[in-house]
Formats: sequence, C-alpha cells, structure tokens
Amino acid sequence: MPMRLGSDFPSLEGATQWFNDEPVLEEGKVTFVHFWAVSCHICHETMAEVLRIRDEYASKGLQTIAVHMPRMEEDTDVERIRKDIEKYGITQPCAVDNQIAIAQAFQNEFTPAFFVFGRDRKLLFRTAGDKGFQKVEPKVREALGLD
Repeated sequence: MPMRLGSDFPSLEGATQWFNDEPVLEEGKVTFVHFWAVSCHICHETMAEVLRIRDEYASKGLQTIAVHMPRMEEDTDVERIRKDIEKYGITQPCAVDNQIAIAQAFQNEFTPAFFVFGRDRKLLFRTAGDKGFQKVEPKVREALGLD
C-alpha cells in the first residue's frame, strides 16, 4: 500500500552507499525526495527539471535528496551510478539503495518517483512518472508558502 498523505518522513537508513554526504535534514524545511535509476529513461529526461527545482527553491527553504533505486541487476553497479551522478550534476545527497531498504520505508516501487514533505516532516504529495512530475513544482511552491 502506498504511503498515505500525512505520513511521517520515513527512515533513510539502509543505503548501501551515499554520494555527496549523508543528508542532514534541517528542521522547518520542506523536503523533496526523488527516486531514480540509471536504466530509467524517464528519470534521465526529467533530471534537469528536478535539479532546476532543487536549485531554484533551495534558498526558499527546500532541501532535496536523491535515492538511486535499482530496477534491475545492472543498476546496482556503483561506478555506473557515480558516472550518472557526475553527468547529470546531482550534487544533493544521493543514496544508493541497492538493498531497496529506503524504497520499502517510502513504500515506493517506481522510478522516477517524487515525494514532497512539509516543514512538519509530514507527506504532502507523492507521484511517479513523467506525467506525475508535472505536478511536483506547484506542490513544492505550495509547501514553501509561495502560492
């Protein structure tokens, strides 16, 4: 069953590795979590916009976390993940979730998938895919009190 709106921010424990340091979640900030995979074409297509949202709203109180969730065995190659992180400019904390522990905590089975948590660390919005991604920025703006 998918995580319900209003659920608490789940644990980020279980990553097999972190790139760009482990996140330090700051109290009172909105948190945007995106799940992606190196084999996911839609993830690559939406990445530039994900990173634009990260950059545009960081100074307004948004913190962003990436979670690489493998979709197949080849996706667990950490060197391949590192190359994509560099290629796409993923500078936010990025978990390598090769054991699917974080995905299970988020009750997520999709890539790409997007979660927006409010300042109170409660789930405000979740969606997946390219169509769902179109709704992310308005929800981030709403959570930050910009609309």
